[in-house]
Amino acid sequence: MTTLAVLALLIWIYLIFARGSFWQAGPVLPVAHPVTAPSVAIVVPARDEAPLIEATLRSLLAQDYAGPWRVILTDDASTDGTGDIARAIGDPRLTVLAGAPRPAGWTGKLWAVSQAVAAAEQAELVLLTDADIVHEPAHLSSLVARIERYGLDLVSEMVRLACDSPAERALVPAFVYFFQLLYPFAWVNDGLRGIAAAAGGTILIRRRALQRIGGVQSVKDALIDDVALAAAVKKGGRIWLGHADLARSVRPYPSVAEIWRMVARTAFVQLRYSVLLLTATTLGLALIFLAPPAATLLGQGRASWCGLAAWIMLSGSYLPTLRRFGRSWLWAPLLPAIAAFYMAATIGSAVNHFRGRGVAWKGRAYQGAGV
Repeated sequence: MTTLAVLALLIWIYLIFARGSFWQAGPVLPVAHPVTAPSVAIVVPARDEAPLIEATLRSLLAQDYAGPWRVILTDDASTDGTGDIARAIGDPRLTVLAGAPRPAGWTGKLWAVSQAVAAAEQAELVLLTDADIVHEPAHLSSLVARIERYGLDLVSEMVRLACDSPAERALVPAFVYFFQLLYPFAWVNDGLRGIAAAAGGTILIRRRALQRIGGVQSVKDALIDDVALAAAVKKGGRIWLGHADLARSVRPYPSVAEIWRMVARTAFVQLRYSVLLLTATTLGLALIFLAPPAATLLGQGRASWCGLAAWIMLSGSYLPTLRRFGRSWLWAPLLPAIAAFYMAATIGSAVNHFRGRGVAWKGRAYQGAGV
């Protein structure tokens, strides 16, 4: 127990002081207006999004951007009237495409994105966003200002996630925390480091950067498509990832089971379907998050004190994320229990894979696709 407690404490010293300040709640995209206003195509793939799509589209059509822009939605074989709702808005800046049948080797979302990008013609910038994201009027201008001012090829944001139901309040902040632990934003934004990531709710990319990597087709089978796209662009380009105050997700996750399915859908994909990586990740997370409280409560002497110190450090690292979501600091010491939930969902993801269930989303199943 003493060895585990000391090792956990040493790991937390490293994480706090040497892993890109992952625990901080920034950077945040500021409100800004670009000096120039290049043309933008806003691409929205949508499949069975009837409850959410109108709010999303109306927020996009309310952007205060000074340059030429248009919204292109691909209705990806919806059965709930998503396309009809979009067409009924009747705005000339909105184009609604009826998605063509999906070719072999493509994920449904990326095939829908590809069709909309093709319809975007010669727009200099392409904004990829999801059908469940509501945007403040200044959002597009602020994104363009960031990409233009710093000469970036891709700008992405972790939008504000819904945190209303008891399950969301307990578990959603940790989702963002663990994403930052895996992809420290400071390292993503550092051109000298190889780590790359993006958040699919908001990705603004230069057309020339998209063409350089071979278009959407270059990541056509990626189930974690945002990270795959960012990795491709960063090879020879500059990217930026931050938090959003100007965009929020309106997709609800009302129950623990819904959040479990959200995590389990792609967790084993993230581990490249590797049992070895799954084992190493599970043991690593247990050491980092479960050993400190176990040593504190069950150990004696040095084990207990080292465990307590590590527990205090991991709790403190969670505080900026809790503040961002308006949650009480009392959730911080419970992070080990929340981590256990995410560990279990990751194992559940692997179980689904080996039982032949693969990744399922919007009525489609993908088994063994690329990452």
